[in-house]
Amino acid sequence: MAFLEPLPPETTPELADTFTQFQNILGFVPNSLLTMQRKPAMVLGFGVLTKAVMAADSEVDLGFKRVIAHFCSRAAGCQYCMAHSLAAAKIHGISDEKVAAIWDYQSSSLYSDAERAALDFALAAGSVPNGVDQEIFDRLRQHWSENQIVEILAVVCLYGFLNRWNDSLATTLEAEPAQLGKDVLAQGGWTGHRHGV
Repeated sequence: MAFLEPLPPETTPELADTFTQFQNILGFVPNSLLTMQRKPAMVLGFGVLTKAVMAADSEVDLGFKRVIAHFCSRAAGCQYCMAHSLAAAKIHGISDEKVAAIWDYQSSSLYSDAERAALDFALAAGSVPNGVDQEIFDRLRQHWSENQIVEILAVVCLYGFLNRWNDSLATTLEAEPAQLGKDVLAQGGWTGHRHGV
C-alpha cells in the first residue's frame, strides 16, 4: 500500500498539459505524478526535464532510452520504475522479443555491442556506490559519441529521481506495467510487492 495516495488528475487543473505529456509517453498518467501534484511546481519542473531528456530530436533512440531507464532502475532496485520503463520502451518501438530478452541482454543477438555497453554503464551509474570505472566508460566511448553519452547519463539521472521517489512512497503500480512485470520481469526475480502487485 502506498504511503501517500495519488490524487485525481483533476485536482490540479493547471497540470493538464503536463499530465497529457505523460499520458502520451505511457498511455496513462503515472501514480508518481498524481502523488507529486501536491506540489504542482515540482510536476511542471519534472515535465520540463523529462521533455528535455526524452526529446524528439535525441541522438539516442527514444525506445532504447527507456531500456536504459530500466537498467538504472534495476540497479537501484526500484521495481515500479523497472516495469514502467519497459512499458514505455514498448510504446516507443522496442519489440516484444527484445523486451522479453531483457534478462539475457549480454548474450541475446537482439542486443548490439553498443547497446550492451550503454546498459552496463546504466547498471553501474545507477548503483550506490557508483560503479562506473575507466573500463566501463572506455567501452561506452567506443560506441557512443560525447553527445550521446550525455543523453544516456541524463536518462540515468532522471530515473535516479524517480527511483527514490517511487520506492520511498511505495507508489502503487498501475495495471499495464504490473502485467508486464509479471509476464517478463518475474523470471528475473521481480515481484512488484512493494508497489501493490
